[in-house]
Amino acid sequence: EVQLVESGGGLVQPGGSLRLSCAASGFAFSSYAMSWVRRAPGAGLEWVSAINSNGNDIRYADSVKGRFTISRDNAKNTLYLQMNSLQPKDTAVYYCAKSSLTRATTAFSDLGDWGQGTQVTVSS
Repeated sequence: EVQLVESGGGLVQPGGSLRLSCAASGFAFSSYAMSWVRRAPGAGLEWVSAINSNGNDIRYADSVKGRFTISRDNAKNTLYLQMNSLQPKDTAVYYCAKSSLTRATTAFSDLGDWGQGTQVTVSS
């Protein structure tokens, strides 16, 4: 059974940083691309970032480019999202998701398994 467990969310002031983690189990983590997706209050899902199976192909949404960094540790079966220069518009529930592909993708249709999410709130 695929399990994805996010952690690291919380309340942070504007300009601050957080590092999200996603612990994966139940599948061959190193064989699949992974993504981060978020849902802001009252909004739909927004794709944030994706990384391919071996970590050398990375994509970002324009809204986070230059501020967020996705990475993975295949030895630890863990996906990360380093978030810097956080802004109130980044407030959302952040989900990690497993792709059905090895290559990085921006399509929700390629994401078959999701974690339960972790809340990030950016507020003074």
